[in-house]
Amino acid sequence: MPGEAALLALIAGQPQRMHLLRGVRDHGPPGAWVAAGFVRNAVWDALHGYGEPTPLSDIDVLHFAADSLEPEADYAWERRLLDVCPDVPWSVRNQARMHLRNGDSAYRDCADAMRHWPEVCTAAAVRLCGEALELLAPLGTDDLWELRVRPTEHFRGKPHLYRERIAAKHWPARWPKLRIEPL
Repeated sequence: MPGEAALLALIAGQPQRMHLLRGVRDHGPPGAWVAAGFVRNAVWDALHGYGEPTPLSDIDVLHFAADSLEPEADYAWERRLLDVCPDVPWSVRNQARMHLRNGDSAYRDCADAMRHWPEVCTAAAVRLCGEALELLAPLGTDDLWELRVRPTEHFRGKPHLYRERIAAKHWPARWPKLRIEPL
């Protein structure tokens, strides 16, 4: 099964995604990651043989700044990114703050926050450090390559939220090879 190196090569081979990663590296929050559908959809599109990338409803940018918990700081980062990459639906979220919205204990870093996301396959992020592409996948990449959708350990205790999210996403309509684990 392909792994992390294959995922990084897949992203590196997509000029539009690399352009957005350069924008985040140069104009986004320090150490920020681009996550969720940005990574997940690239893998699913490739495994379905799609030549054109699936449009993204937003571009999730994660960072961790414990000294800046105000949402307005994230909105300022979104405006800055819009200045250099207009017409991109940026969604910047400080993961040091997200535990408050989610009713969890404080997260230690971006990887810890991602372990609390709904699906294992969504908990993947990439960033550029210089020209080197880096991957953050605290729950691994196997589910991505296996086209498997299942809840994280944290969301096993929230079955109604997991079911609602899966129903709202309509993923099988776009990616019919997906195997969605019920809960």
